[in-house]
Amino acid sequence: MRKNRKPTNPARALALGFLGIILAGSLLLLLPASYDGAELSYIDALFTATSAVCVTGLVVVDTGTFYSLFGQSVILVLILIGALGIMTMTTLIFIFLGRRISLRERIMVKEALNQESIAGIIPLVTVVLRIAMFFVLIGTMLLSIRFVPEYGIFEGIFIALFHTVSAFGNSGFDLFGNFDSLTRFPADYLVNGTIVTLFIIGGLGFTVILELGRYIRYRTRMSMHGKLVLIISFVLLVSGTLLILLLEFNNSDTMGELSGGAMVFAAFFTSATARTAGFSVLDTSLLSYSSLLILMGLMFIGASPTSTGGGVKTTTFGVVTFTLFGMIRGRPEPVIFKRRFPSQQVMKAISIISASSALVFITTFILTVFEGESFLDMLFEVISAFGTVGLSTGITPELSTPSKIALIVTMFCGRIGPVTLLVALAERKPKDDAVEYPEEKLMIG
Repeated sequence: MRKNRKPTNPARALALGFLGIILAGSLLLLLPASYDGAELSYIDALFTATSAVCVTGLVVVDTGTFYSLFGQSVILVLILIGALGIMTMTTLIFIFLGRRISLRERIMVKEALNQESIAGIIPLVTVVLRIAMFFVLIGTMLLSIRFVPEYGIFEGIFIALFHTVSAFGNSGFDLFGNFDSLTRFPADYLVNGTIVTLFIIGGLGFTVILELGRYIRYRTRMSMHGKLVLIISFVLLVSGTLLILLLEFNNSDTMGELSGGAMVFAAFFTSATARTAGFSVLDTSLLSYSSLLILMGLMFIGASPTSTGGGVKTTTFGVVTFTLFGMIRGRPEPVIFKRRFPSQQVMKAISIISASSALVFITTFILTVFEGESFLDMLFEVISAFGTVGLSTGITPELSTPSKIALIVTMFCGRIGPVTLLVALAERKPKDDAVEYPEEKLMIG
């Protein structure tokens, strides 16, 4: 007689999948073929693998000068897996091999892509691949125009491909050396324009990209989710650009020496990259405290659901914001576009922000115990790790082992989602759901 199989826990399967890829990547980066010169400690290999799979971009060694071509290729593959998702990549391999996708696997893909139903989930996976490959191809071709003449055909194409995948994946890894990112050419509109376009599109989410494409082509009606993502993304991008321009235009260490057009573009790029991309055209360590606070807010919010970015997500921020406005106006439930949010989604959004805030607080506390850096620099680094952004004030390579471990855990939680990780670790008891307890009010506020 067959025993009843234990119910599938998609969140646990996803967390274990990411963890397995991270551990495998860390072992590959430890191979002598992966680096040039000084040896790599395991904690640094684990940090790099976690940062790549969680599409963060925080680094403890310089990617462009420390790693060999093999090591950089490993990082490239890890970024690609992390950006598309473990289950998406697994499903694509199964489709390629002609293997049947089981119901259990479809449920896990649904969880990975944050969908409400398994209906049409496999066609969606193939669309995700086509979208990703289209933008990777276009980005590589555009960046090759600049890099092939400078580095030669093979190296130039590899550098173009690496930065395209890194940009569309919102990871922020670069190969330019000395932790410089894109600060050497802040006014190079071909390179920086291509990269900023890629990570803005990647941060919208695959479902919104697909929906936007259908709207442009067929004038189909956009969903409330699509409208909310586009509106919030636009508002955050514009407001961030204006604030950074206002705060930095007179800062001689950052934008003070740039021309008017280059100054606006640098502010726009910096505002956009804080939404989990991690590339920088300005030296983050030289930004004013006010600008760092703005960037921290943008990093915490992050990108959108089903995207390659992290953070609490734009829709989570939107639900909580509209709930607050609804309470101020005396409405029991938030309303937007003449539609109500289900109370369950409001609770989920509040839970995500609460758990994320707690994670940032705990990790920052750990860093304050072990490090003697500026509190704002440590907080910035933690939020960058949680939001899987990769922007840094420059303190990450100098952190102690306990602090690196704390940031590794934070990057992992930020990519999986704090609430999703708690669900993965928790043992659910279905019997409790059948019990309905009496209601009693609390004094709140």
